[in-house]
Amino acid sequence: MGQPIVFLVNDQESVLNALVGDLVRRLGVDYRMIAERSPAAALVTLDRLVAASEEVALFVAAQRMDQMTGVDFLVRAHALQPAAKRVLLVGRREWTPDNPAVRAMLLGQIDGYLFEPWLPVGRWLHLPITQVLADWAPSHAPRFEGIRIVGPPWGTRSHELRDLLTRMGIAHGWYPVDSQEGRELLEEAGQDGSRLPVVVFHSGRVFVDPSDAELAVGLGFGIRPAASSYDLAVLGAGPAGLAAAVYAASEGLDTLVIEPRVVGGQAGASALIRNYLGFPRGIGGGDLANRALEQAWLFGANLVLAQEATGLRAVGPDRLVRLSDGSEVAANAVVIASGAAWRRVGVPRLEALLGAGVFYGATGAEARAMEGQDVFVLGAGNSAGQAAVHLARYAASVTVLCRGDALGQSMSDYLVRQIERAPNVTVRVRTEPVDGQGGGRLEGITLRDRHTGATQEVSAGALFVMIGAEPRTEWLAGSVERDDRGYVMTGHDLLRAGRTPPGWPLARPPLLLETSLPGVFAAGDVRHRSVKRVASAVGEGAIAVQLVHEYLDRGPG
Repeated sequence: MGQPIVFLVNDQESVLNALVGDLVRRLGVDYRMIAERSPAAALVTLDRLVAASEEVALFVAAQRMDQMTGVDFLVRAHALQPAAKRVLLVGRREWTPDNPAVRAMLLGQIDGYLFEPWLPVGRWLHLPITQVLADWAPSHAPRFEGIRIVGPPWGTRSHELRDLLTRMGIAHGWYPVDSQEGRELLEEAGQDGSRLPVVVFHSGRVFVDPSDAELAVGLGFGIRPAASSYDLAVLGAGPAGLAAAVYAASEGLDTLVIEPRVVGGQAGASALIRNYLGFPRGIGGGDLANRALEQAWLFGANLVLAQEATGLRAVGPDRLVRLSDGSEVAANAVVIASGAAWRRVGVPRLEALLGAGVFYGATGAEARAMEGQDVFVLGAGNSAGQAAVHLARYAASVTVLCRGDALGQSMSDYLVRQIERAPNVTVRVRTEPVDGQGGGRLEGITLRDRHTGATQEVSAGALFVMIGAEPRTEWLAGSVERDDRGYVMTGHDLLRAGRTPPGWPLARPPLLLETSLPGVFAAGDVRHRSVKRVASAVGEGAIAVQLVHEYLDRGPG
């Protein structure tokens, strides 16, 4: 297969030639340009490319063309090259809600847009095109694999490794143990395959069935705090924790971030977040998390992976956090931003197939493997909607199982509209899975109509479960007040419930996000009555830092 293709269609020859010229100068080394003046001719050329197994990375089509609109062309092109990104060229003067790009973006028919004229070229052409191509890159096999893995294709650990590396944005390849490539890689690594998975770094370093800690060290991350005390300890590296780390470190606080697995939290698994401020074309949850991590690192925050907070206590002015390795680290203040974990479906046969066709959340790690499969998404929130839209690019069919009466009760309108317009996505309301079939991997599920009680067995290549979340805060028992579901109570909620402890400083009420333990704050999904949205979590992380400053400035009393 040759170079990936950037395919341009515009019936205005002068505009087309100018666009090709500007893109060749920036992308000509890595991409081959194909330009057509007629949408009909472009579809004929595209048929020929598909027959030759040529790969199109990006389509760029003018919105206004005589034969058909740009959106119509991009929809037809998408059916032939579903992995390719789609960009619409629109007039700069059309800043109205009726602009075709607005509706097309809302319905998921395009992935981006360009303004005409696109001057200055760097800002209005190269930047958006480069970003779209960067988003395309994970959808196809990487040319360079920084890490190669040999193992069984299914299983919990296989899924965890793929998920971890995908969310970190690390190019990697997965090779079945019984494949020719897998056998050759095992021989190269000096392994007989009796213990799997085997992970081979580009440097030649080999790990056999590595723990998260071993992998983190191999990737250059710390797994233990470098110091014994810090100004601020942030527990969790989801959106709230990363925001707290960025703002605290940027304001001069010596900041430690503790994350048991991988940055991003549940948001890091989102294929595309469309309603986050400043990203009109949307941004992947993993990309947003990795950008925030880089930003926190540049400001001097200290990140520790593969460690979990297991206890919290106060000793004088210090707040001591006990870690899963048994050590303790001291901080003047703490922000609990540990988020929430996916609620389990609770069906024994489905739980037994975790990682073998049953997944909690949906990341790009598994999406490509769903090509041609009939997959199911259980859930009716934004995460489930984003997963369904993303999986529809690869799977033969996607069925959204909604246990309630309608999607719109808990899902954003733009996602509901995208699902309604997707040709291979269907929605079944008042339906839930009650059993599963399959030996080594999921082969089918039993669905129950919650209204009539009737059951039906259906074939299934995968089930992605996103039925809400619950905090994992058992380790905080006896340290801070929690509600009956385990969420951490803060501020005015503590006062209203009469849950401030007898030892609370009498000179002041708890601050907005402060817990029942002075100097300990909670932000994001782990907090009682929080809004379960990325932007809200980021906002709370930033506010928590300002409250930390106030606490440190005036002291506990």
